[in-house]
Amino acid sequence: MATITTTRDGVPRAASQPTRGRPGRGFGTIGGYLGRTILALFFAFPIIFMFVSSLKPDDQIFADLSSLRAFLPVGDISMDNYKDVFDTVPAWRFLANSIGISVLTVVLGILVNSLAAFALSRMRWRGRGFVLAAIIATLVVPFETFALPLLWWANKLPWLVMQNGQPMWTFGWLDSYQVQIIPFIANAFSIYLYYSYFSTIPKGLDEAARIDGASWFRIYRSIVMPLSGPATATVAILTFLPAWNQFLWPLMAVQSENLRPVMVGVQYFFQLDVAWGAMMAYASLITIPVLALFLSFQRAFIGSIASSGVKG
Repeated sequence: MATITTTRDGVPRAASQPTRGRPGRGFGTIGGYLGRTILALFFAFPIIFMFVSSLKPDDQIFADLSSLRAFLPVGDISMDNYKDVFDTVPAWRFLANSIGISVLTVVLGILVNSLAAFALSRMRWRGRGFVLAAIIATLVVPFETFALPLLWWANKLPWLVMQNGQPMWTFGWLDSYQVQIIPFIANAFSIYLYYSYFSTIPKGLDEAARIDGASWFRIYRSIVMPLSGPATATVAILTFLPAWNQFLWPLMAVQSENLRPVMVGVQYFFQLDVAWGAMMAYASLITIPVLALFLSFQRAFIGSIASSGVKG
C-alpha cells in the first residue's frame, strides 16, 4: 500500500519520480576517457620514441623519422646501443653517484627545511616575519645568477679528511660529493611548503604538549611531523627530481669522472660523430629509475600535491 506524505500544512507532496540518467552521460564518460587517452599518448610520444630508438642503429632512426615506424620497434632491432653505452661511459658509476646524491639531498633536505619551517610557523621570536620574507624572496633569483659566487665560496670552505689514518682539515669542496649535496639541502620552496602546511595544524596541540613538559623538538618530532605526511611526500618528490637532473653545477664543480652524476654523462655522446642510438639508450637508462619511481608512487604524488596545503 502506497504511503502519501504531506507537508507541515497537510498538503500532499508530489509523488517522487524515478530518477533517470542524464542523456548523453555514458557518451560523455567514454569521450572523456578517449580524450584523456589521446592526450596521454601525445605526451608519451617522446618517451616511446626514445625507448624505441635505443634499439635501432643510427641510420634506421633517421630513415624512420618520416613515418609511424619511428614509434614502433620494427626493423633492425638489437641491444647493441646499450652495449655501446657501457663502452663509452661508466654508466653504473654515474647511476650510483646520482642515487646517492639524490637520496642524501632528499633526507637532509626534509630534516633541515622542516626544522626551519617549524621555527617560523610554530615559535614566536623577533624578526620571524623578516626572515620568512627573505626566504620567499630568494625564489625569484635564478640559480645561474649566484652559481659563480657559490663556486668561489665552495672552494674556500674547510672539510675534515683522513690522511694516513689521521684527521686533517683541508680547504676547498670542489671535486667532491659534498659540493653536490650540501649547497642544495636548504630550499626556499620546501621551507615555504612546510610553513604553509604547519600553519594549518592547530597550535592548541603545542600548548597542551608544553603544559605536559614537552620540548619544542619533541613537539616537532612527535606531533607536527607525523601529521605532515602529505607535505613531506611533496617535498621528497620535488627535491629528488632536481637533484637527479643536476647538470650545470656538477659540470662546474666536479672534474673527476668517478664523482660525476648521470646527467653529465650525456655530453660524452656529443663528439664529432654523435652516436644517437647510444645516446637514446643512455637516456633510457637514466629515465627508467625516475619513471619507475613515479609509477610506483603516482597515487601518493597526486594526493600529496592535492592536500599539501599549497594555495594559489
